Amino acid sequence: MILKQRQKLSQFTPTLRFSATAFAKLLYLRDYGGTEVGGFGISAEEELLLITDVRLVKQTCTPATVEFDDDSVADFFDQQVDQGLKPDRFARIWIHTHPGDSPQPSSVDEETFGRVFGHSQWAVMVILACGGQSYARLRFGVGPGGAIEIPVEVDFQLPFAGSDHDSWKAEYLANVTELSWPAGHRSFLRSRLPSTGDEIHADENLILADPDPCDEYTDGWDLWDRYLELEQQGEFL
Repeated sequence: MILKQRQKLSQFTPTLRFSATAFAKLLYLRDYGGTEVGGFGISAEEELLLITDVRLVKQTCTPATVEFDDDSVADFFDQQVDQGLKPDRFARIWIHTHPGDSPQPSSVDEETFGRVFGHSQWAVMVILACGGQSYARLRFGVGPGGAIEIPVEVDFQLPFAGSDHDSWKAEYLANVTELSWPAGHRSFLRSRLPSTGDEIHADENLILADPDPCDEYTDGWDLWDRYLELEQQGEFL
């Protein structure tokens, strides 16, 4: 009986699907630079959880954050409406990448998702990490509300238009402003962290310049996340 109930439940669990072309573009955008990068998923007309394209807007990115330009987002929305798309198809699926191996949302991601998409009837936060791991959460803003993690798949049965690196590169360069790690970033961050009994330590023998986003070492990312959290809490005001 329990097995049958689980099978029934799985039949009603939605899945976020990418066309092969859309996913190939997301992989290219993720790997082109050394920072996070974000955009909006364009949904199929008859299936809103099927992403057929990923579109960027102007943004300022670091290895741990993405900040969209408000005017660029407004222009993007106007362009989509002019093309006959409804908001459900272009303004409900927020996609961004993580240069590290973890796709789990950070506190900044959670705050952004709640603040920007909290009043939408529905929205999805999608994260693709450097190592290939993914995370997606569907959130409802109507009725009693709620949220559920959903699986992510690539649908290779759909027509595949092939890669278009030239246009993807042009879209990236036209929209993404990268802010790299400051020189000696670990010493800088460590100097800004208040002294606690639970210090975050990094191996000084590791690379102190801009890290490879797929580097096996994660202490630098942990240190940066800790700094951002404390900054948000007003520790450095």
